[in-house]
Amino acid sequence: MIRRRRPRRPGMALLRCSLIVVLIASGARQPTAVRAQEPVVPPADVEDGQRLYLGACTNCHGPDGNAVPGVDLGHGQFRRASSDAELADIIRRGIPGTAMPPGNYTSRQALLIVAYLRSMATTGSKATATGDATRGKALFEGRGQCLTCHQVQGNGSRLGPDLTDIGRLRRVSELEQALVDPAPEVRPQNRTARVVTRDGATITGRLLNHDTFTLLLLDSQEQLRAFDKSDVREMTIIKSNPKTSYRGRLTAPELADLVGYLVTLKGTRSIRP
Repeated sequence: MIRRRRPRRPGMALLRCSLIVVLIASGARQPTAVRAQEPVVPPADVEDGQRLYLGACTNCHGPDGNAVPGVDLGHGQFRRASSDAELADIIRRGIPGTAMPPGNYTSRQALLIVAYLRSMATTGSKATATGDATRGKALFEGRGQCLTCHQVQGNGSRLGPDLTDIGRLRRVSELEQALVDPAPEVRPQNRTARVVTRDGATITGRLLNHDTFTLLLLDSQEQLRAFDKSDVREMTIIKSNPKTSYRGRLTAPELADLVGYLVTLKGTRSIRP
């Protein structure tokens, strides 16, 4: 017995064709939607790159990377480099015939500096505009009470970091953040220590040096105190930051003025009122 083939319904054929077209189209778009991800740089590498940059590059490029005309390292604007590898090569070899000298860096160190430069573009875009430096100096020395912990060119306290050249070492965005959102921990070179001697005396001060046998502090009266560790019953290094935020204590224009003063502190004679 011969079975008759049922005629295909036009609607089913059209549906199959539509599905095929959709699948092909979606398959064609898929590769273009996938983008290569930016390499994730560990924060420790960025910090190492920052130390290298601050150690040599700020003298010409400045902490924000915009001190050389036509070059803005903080926003990724380079004259001769279009890739990280090219930028690292310039850092190591310099640019003949220009003021850019070769750097005594390994390939690894040059790439760490590049990692820091890339991070600058993403962290410095929201900085407060700098205000009037003269008004900022008055705030620094007056109502801001900054000299109770810091000093500038020998004026002030030695209990905190010396800010004489802070404008050469820190970017505008970093200065602003330090004022309104201080880091929870201080840098190792600025830490405080609490010492309890064997006779029960407690001394707290800025930790200047300690090794296997000795301990050197600058106490709250700014007196140098040296201890033999054999005479110390207990020593605690205080990592927390005692600095409080100026958020709410100073207005936005006042903060801008204070930042405007700090950026002028580059290790040279400061402005006079």
